[in-house]
Amino acid sequence: MTLALTHRSFCAENPTTTSNERLEFLGDSVLGLVVTDHIYSSYPDLAEGQLAKLRASVVNTATLAGLADQLGVGDLLLLGKGEDQSGGRQKESILADSLEAIFGAVYMDGGWQAAKEVILSLTKEAIVDAAEEPGGKDYKTQLQELTARMSLGAPIYEISGAGPDHDKRFTAITIVDGVARGHGAGTSKKRAEQVAARSAYAAVLTLLGNGEHRNEHT
Repeated sequence: MTLALTHRSFCAENPTTTSNERLEFLGDSVLGLVVTDHIYSSYPDLAEGQLAKLRASVVNTATLAGLADQLGVGDLLLLGKGEDQSGGRQKESILADSLEAIFGAVYMDGGWQAAKEVILSLTKEAIVDAAEEPGGKDYKTQLQELTARMSLGAPIYEISGAGPDHDKRFTAITIVDGVARGHGAGTSKKRAEQVAARSAYAAVLTLLGNGEHRNEHT
């Protein structure tokens, strides 16, 4: 696993070492196939274009970097001094690439089944979230657009976390127009916010249906 965490900047300062780039190349392909196989089987009603968008919502730098950050990958990286000092442990590209290298290492050590289990354990929640997004947009964006149309102001999110770093749970409250409209929980802040936004979205739609709004422009 050390190889999977070795960035090329470290190798530049330590010529006898090997970077994680080859494992990253392998892991990228394994990740793509695992996610593709899963969504193809799990969402039989989605057309090819929808499947592609769903896969892209998970297999991207931002999502992978977020997962790597949750796992504490940044703290374990072997970086060159210059890269380390410039904030390399927090860079999305480095975190995402390193996570793909880890997937590659798991595949090399344990084969397809091991890689599939590890990858889905990390990405399945994000896949479900993406599949549930209304109109192709995440619930936070959808809620913000709805509250803007209703002149309710931008939603506010209050986040709290509990538990050890390796098993932390987050809770979120979505406040709209000064009132708590939604609650959510998840293994990441993003997940908790999305669940809370979804709850608030439904609540605000109910307000709209009841005519309890200020100014809905259609």
